[in-house]
Amino acid sequence: MHTRERYFPDPNRIGVLVAAVLLTYALTRLVNAPGYTITIQLPSFYFSYPLTLGTAMTLMAAGLTASGMHWLLQGHPALQGRNTFEHLLLPALTAFILGVLLDNLPEGRVWWVAFVVGGGLLVSVFLAEYVVVDPGAPLYPLASAGLIALSYTLFLLFLIALRLAAVRLFLEMPAVFLAAALVTLRTLHLRLGGHWEFPWAIGIGLISAQLAASLHYWPLSALQVGLLVLGPLYALTALAYGLSQQVPVRSALTEPLLILGGLWIAAVFLR
Repeated sequence: MHTRERYFPDPNRIGVLVAAVLLTYALTRLVNAPGYTITIQLPSFYFSYPLTLGTAMTLMAAGLTASGMHWLLQGHPALQGRNTFEHLLLPALTAFILGVLLDNLPEGRVWWVAFVVGGGLLVSVFLAEYVVVDPGAPLYPLASAGLIALSYTLFLLFLIALRLAAVRLFLEMPAVFLAAALVTLRTLHLRLGGHWEFPWAIGIGLISAQLAASLHYWPLSALQVGLLVLGPLYALTALAYGLSQQVPVRSALTEPLLILGGLWIAAVFLR
């Protein structure tokens, strides 16, 4: 088997998959459909949430991306019947976050730039997830580092999208919790060589959601909120990795505190 066939997916499959996902995003701009509002009326409680075509297409894109990633992995010679669940998390999260972001951007050049960049991100995550199936692949360290960096970038974009969309607090908290927990879970899984750290993921997800809730009503820009929440997420995930490797606490705190301080200082000056 040629090296390219062993470590990279079929380019035709990637092309079809990316085109299908991008088509779901494009349909939200090409098709006008009436929305529907879910309402629940209880004593001293009123819940309403508008469902739009963009919401449906975003969920469809995430599901399509997850199933497409599974389809890509079926041709990997190193899979050998293993469960593909771990490789579906980040692609699905990528498609979901891109959908939320595109749904809240105004029509015009910015939307099309985000559309094209989103297609590039999808290709990158598909390739990287395919490569990391085989720990012996020459590009495994690069692909693993790329997936971790992409996870944090997507989380920042997700926070910015939530802020721009003015999502209500009771919806923002579970969304941030789920995104933070998934990013932490996948990051630690990659750095620890396949070990799942569910307690750390749940704990860091809860802290991220509470921090996002505390900043919800502050007069801050979307970028500032994103950086303020991203800092603790990165710091706690790095600390979890250091402690799991039995690194002394003082040494394990060095990198997280430096990154946390840098991101929070950036949040003060960037708007």
